[in-house]
Amino acid sequence: MVIKKRIQAALILASILVLGSVGCKIVPDTEAKEEKTVNFKERTPSVDVAIARTDSIRDAIEYMGTTQPVQTVALRSQVEGQLLKLTVDVGDRVTKGQLLAQLDDSLLQAEVGKAEAELAALNSEVIRAQGEVKSALSAVESAKVRLEQYRNDVDRLQELYEEGAIASREVELARTEYLTAKQTVLSAQSEVNVRQSAVEAVQGRVIAQQALIQQEKERLSYTRLHSPITGYVLQRVIETGNLVQPGSEIVRLGDFNQVIVVVPVSELDLANIRLGQSVRVRLDAFPRDSLVGRVNNISPAADPTSRQVPIEIILANPEQKISSGLLARVSFGQTGPQPVVIPETALQGTTGGRGTVFVVMGDKENATVTERIVRLGEKIDGQVEILGGLRPGERYVSRSSDTLKDNQSVKLSVLSE
Repeated sequence: MVIKKRIQAALILASILVLGSVGCKIVPDTEAKEEKTVNFKERTPSVDVAIARTDSIRDAIEYMGTTQPVQTVALRSQVEGQLLKLTVDVGDRVTKGQLLAQLDDSLLQAEVGKAEAELAALNSEVIRAQGEVKSALSAVESAKVRLEQYRNDVDRLQELYEEGAIASREVELARTEYLTAKQTVLSAQSEVNVRQSAVEAVQGRVIAQQALIQQEKERLSYTRLHSPITGYVLQRVIETGNLVQPGSEIVRLGDFNQVIVVVPVSELDLANIRLGQSVRVRLDAFPRDSLVGRVNNISPAADPTSRQVPIEIILANPEQKISSGLLARVSFGQTGPQPVVIPETALQGTTGGRGTVFVVMGDKENATVTERIVRLGEKIDGQVEILGGLRPGERYVSRSSDTLKDNQSVKLSVLSE
């Protein structure tokens, strides 16, 4: 019996083993292949893809400054007078040539009238002197006629004397009258010269008086003050009713077509600043606006105590929304070309200033990676400069779920650019 039970147990064990092996073979080959495919896809690395961009990993130092107009003009009076009218107030926009103030011009009007009256008197004197010149010229002509008559008498009497018809005394008398007439002609011509000189003198006084009138009219025009620029009124220095002296400031104007920001910069940073360089400017009044300025002037003298050099930044202000006195924060970027900056997680390995990154090729459905050796720069706060080997705009793997190999297929994560 014991032997029979052992035989039955052996038969049952053999049946179990046969059924187990048959059960394994019952699984179709297609299901096995699908299982292998699933295992292969699970081994494809998932990567985050980023686009290479230029940037600076150094924190830019911000310098504080204050906005001011590109041009400030103090409108001053050139004559004395009471300020009768001031047509503008602080903050008003003015245009070039606009009338801003009016001074009392009654005294200057009187001066102009007086000068014009004197000019009229001088013109009358010129006319009178010219009349005297004409009279003197007429006297010269009359004297010449008489001189010609006396010369003819002398000739006629000389002939009679030679014929013995008259005595020599009559010839001598005729010659005396001729010489007297000749002297009269000379005197008349001298009188003409005197009268002409008088005319020229009066005409010179006329010219001087005309210049005086022009000067008085110009002084009169100074009682009306016009804006020399287009801009805004920054300050009213004097009010209407006050007596204004020559040189007194009436209003102060500012041209805001451009804005200037002056910031003191450490002498250690001057090597990175040049004329015409573009800089970033932030205004607390407009925190959402990103402004770009230009270095307009670098002072040749540093402050002897702080060793800081004033740098003048100029900003375009076409809409003229930037006013005077606003706090400005100026950042000077590096003057040379910026390197590509990537996160350190994108490096697969580094050796002697070089590292390995993987550049992504192909589209999302058929993406592969190519191994690329890059030259490394500075590393700051998890960021690294790429000085060579990776160009801006190229796609690279910033993070991978597994170790990558050259020409390996990858899956792009939802975080990829």
